Amino acid sequence: METTLDSALRSAGLKATTGRVAVLEALDSMAHSDAEQVLRAISRDLPKTSIQSVHNILADLTAAGLIRRIEPAGSAALYERRIDDNHHHVVCSRCGAVADVDCVVGHAPCLTPSTTSGFAIQTAEVTFWGLCPDCQANDTTAE
Repeated sequence: METTLDSALRSAGLKATTGRVAVLEALDSMAHSDAEQVLRAISRDLPKTSIQSVHNILADLTAAGLIRRIEPAGSAALYERRIDDNHHHVVCSRCGAVADVDCVVGHAPCLTPSTTSGFAIQTAEVTFWGLCPDCQANDTTAE
């Protein structure tokens, strides 16, 4: 029986392998995860999967447009299933927690640069930095 994930993979021109489906399922419940976190999530069901296989799958899924890769400064690449909606991210500058921020404008690109240097701008990727609620609470309790 073909699942929605199988169909999505095939529509993107990819074979619906067990590893690809497992990675997509993991990312459905673990937004903003790195390759190591994905490996841990799928290793119970696929114990022989290597970190290199996970990296290869993540690269294939990113290239096919089925997942999004973000790279906050000082962090490993993170992956998410939320795609094609022009959202941004907020990252805790202390613990590295990541959350989604909806685009205020609602369409791409969300921002207009002062110059395009001849480029046809398609999207704007914005990362906000600050302290997450847990780190703020820790600052308050440390006083």
